[in-house]
Amino acid sequence: MKTKWKWNGLETVVIMVILDGEEIQVDILDTAGQEDYAAIRDNYFRSGEGFLCVFSITEETSLDSCHELREQITRVKNSDRVPFILLGNKSDLDERRKVPRPNAEGKSKSWAVPYIETSAKTRENVDKAFFDLLRIIRDGKQAEKTSGKAANGQTASSGPQDSPRGKFCCGIL
Repeated sequence: MKTKWKWNGLETVVIMVILDGEEIQVDILDTAGQEDYAAIRDNYFRSGEGFLCVFSITEETSLDSCHELREQITRVKNSDRVPFILLGNKSDLDERRKVPRPNAEGKSKSWAVPYIETSAKTRENVDKAFFDLLRIIRDGKQAEKTSGKAANGQTASSGPQDSPRGKFCCGIL
């Protein structure tokens, strides 16, 4: 993903990406932890298809904030099975680390979600995190479609013919 943008508060970006040979439209909403948007956050959680929760490995309380956000998301979605990746940012500042990697990995394991360490500064694992989340969302949609069609006695199919213009749309909060 070679798109560059700058986040400032509540920001929405729509981009087209190629995921495993398939073109998809991705709607990304970044709240950057802004408490100003808490009143409308539930609406975004309800409509979000996948979530990247970013904390700073140099700030212990930021992992606690991810825990609170995860709780809110699962409450609003009424499910623990929500496409979600926990991201430990600032991996380039390992010497200032306050959140031990095993703690973050333990948190992600207890939630049954992936954990990835990233660096926004060097872009290490940033694309990987987005594409991993997109794959989780896509695979979940395909599994739902397959199980739904199978339950209705229809033949399950997947691929470009299932969506307009051979694309699927994905929203990330």
